[in-house]
Amino acid sequence: MKKIIGLLLILLFCYEAYNIFVKTTHFNSDHTSFEYQQNGMDALADTLVAKGIILDKPSFLLLSKVFKIEHKIKPGKFYVKKNTSLLSLVRMMRNNQQASVNFVLNKVRTLGELAKLIENTMSIDSISAIHFLKNNDSLAPFDTDTTLLLTLFIPNTYSMYWSSSMPKLMKKMVDAQQKFWNANNRLEKAKAIGMTPNEVYTLASIVEEECNYDSDKTLIASVYQNRIKKEMPLQACPTIKFAMQDFTLTRIYEKYLSNPSPYNTYRHKGLPPGPICTPSPKTIDLVLNAPKTNYLYFVAKSDFSGYHHFSATYDEHNKFAKEYQLKLDEYQKRKNK
Repeated sequence: MKKIIGLLLILLFCYEAYNIFVKTTHFNSDHTSFEYQQNGMDALADTLVAKGIILDKPSFLLLSKVFKIEHKIKPGKFYVKKNTSLLSLVRMMRNNQQASVNFVLNKVRTLGELAKLIENTMSIDSISAIHFLKNNDSLAPFDTDTTLLLTLFIPNTYSMYWSSSMPKLMKKMVDAQQKFWNANNRLEKAKAIGMTPNEVYTLASIVEEECNYDSDKTLIASVYQNRIKKEMPLQACPTIKFAMQDFTLTRIYEKYLSNPSPYNTYRHKGLPPGPICTPSPKTIDLVLNAPKTNYLYFVAKSDFSGYHHFSATYDEHNKFAKEYQLKLDEYQKRKNK
């Protein structure tokens, strides 16, 4: 009988050793992930079994007690490679080797869009994110407010922990913004054209919305810089869309120009209070390096190529504008047939 019990103990020991050191994951992909939300080891074990990360719940619970995982693991997201052993998995949890995620920031126009991007990338829900982003008390430590907040967000790909808080995200953005402006003589270039970094960013956000071609963007920037110097209204159509919060508009009619918003650059001279989107770093540089021209006007070409005619006089501009308007009316008639 003792021999049988001894044999059973040996088999049990070998089984547990196999589970801990040899037995591996059984999902098909190269890697998978799981989230821990401080809901206890039992619930975590169920999640790991359901995802095919572990096969044996008791073995995991036993090893988690030995390594005191429940007292060391922090809420977050963890990546698990295929064929990871149970011992390696537990060590990863004990050492809190959490997954980093890529916060990919491209063009966003509103704080709502930004909050949704944060929710889709990190553990922060969009309601919590928007509450933070629209609260000047929350933003005060980062020396910004809701109007200028987007100037801290330089489009790029940022590596972050999935469980990072909003303050940590903001700190990451502030550090990146400062690094951006301190590089490539950008601060000196902004000073040379009589603008602050926030003003350059705001102008770049308008240029970003005006055109897709770099060769035109830099000329559009020169037009707006010339208008600012002459204290002319910018009369930028994208600011009307922003003022109305309707980005589906394809034509700006006269009736839209009476919108009282401070972002309406037909009614208010100078730059709007803040940016209307997050412009690309390339567009910011195109504004900083805009050529010296005498252009004061531009209008889309009538071939609908996306390029523009640039003019120094209103008479010349008006000729091109009428050509474009005629072609646009013809297009609308064909479209409505």
